[in-house]
Parts: sequence; structure tokens; C-alpha cells
Amino acid sequence: MKITDTQFVISAVKPHQYPEDGLPEIALAGRSNVGKSSLINKLILRKNLARTSSQPGKTQQLNYYRVNDLIYLVDFPGYGYAKVSKTQRVQFGEMIERYLRDRKPLKLQLLIIDIRHEPSEQDQQMYKWLKHYDIPTCIVVTKADKIPKTKWDKHIKMIKTTLETNSRDTVVLFSSESGLGREQLWEVITEAIAT
Repeated sequence: MKITDTQFVISAVKPHQYPEDGLPEIALAGRSNVGKSSLINKLILRKNLARTSSQPGKTQQLNYYRVNDLIYLVDFPGYGYAKVSKTQRVQFGEMIERYLRDRKPLKLQLLIIDIRHEPSEQDQQMYKWLKHYDIPTCIVVTKADKIPKTKWDKHIKMIKTTLETNSRDTVVLFSSESGLGREQLWEVITEAIAT
């Protein structure tokens, strides 16, 4: 996809704050520090539209980014970060579950997994939620540049096995450093919004 216009629109917590223009939404979920902001920036070819932080757990709302006036990328709060209070974790969970359950414009969920680590319990829980609500899912395996190419297949197999992935779900290997997987991921997104 040729990117002509991108903008941050809103940080939303409650459904009444979500955009109401009906544009398709592609949501991103993953652990804190999995590289969601870097992935968004690489997808839209902008350096700092999505704020990357050395401090995990920075995103605490649903951050909406509009791309080409065609779609929204919706960045979820990262999960699994210890410094977030128990109450906040429960609130995040409720906010995300409500979004997944009720949000009509949601066309595709990107579940972001770091290639170096086995999917956490929260990753597995998130995947089960997505399957429970029957939400089309693409697993994006980030930080491919951090391990040798020869180990990619082994790590992807481990991720698929741990998540018990559905054969219908696409897996995209991604690197925000090199741009590996960017075109493939746009193809997956374009196909999702076309259906």
C-alpha cells in the first residue's frame, strides 16, 4: 500500500470515544516491549507517529491511527508489564474484551509475538479470546533480525505450537529494522478489509 497520509486521531478508553466514521479497523495486541509501536511506524513509513518507549507499559488506552483515510490501526495497551497495578490490568482487560466483543468495524486482529520468546500465558489467553469471538487473526512474529535466519522456522513452529494456532491464521515474520514482512502484512490487511 502506498502511504499518502497518516495521523494520530484519539486515545480512547470507552466506546463513546471511538471514531464513528465506520472505517475498517485493524487492531494490534501484544506484550509490552514486543515492538508494536515500531511495527506501526514501519508499516506507515513514519519515524515517530506511534511513540516507542524504553519504558514498557506506556500505552494505556486504545490509540487510533488513521491511514490514507481508508483504515484505522488501533494499538492496544501492552499486557504483562509488572509495574501496572492489578486494578489497571483488570481495567485494560475489560476495555480490550469489550472492544473485541462489540466493535463492528474490527476486520483483523494482529497478535504480535517476539520471535525470541515462547508466547506467554497472556499471549495464549489473548489468542483464545480471539478464537472465542471468532475474530480474523494474523500472528505477526517481530524482531526477526534479532536471531539468525537459520533459526526462524524453529521459532515460528514453537510459537504456533504454544498458541495451538488455527490453520486459517496467517503468520507473518516481521522486522522493524529491515522492513522484512512489511509488504506481506499490508497484503494481509488489504485482503481483510476487502472481505
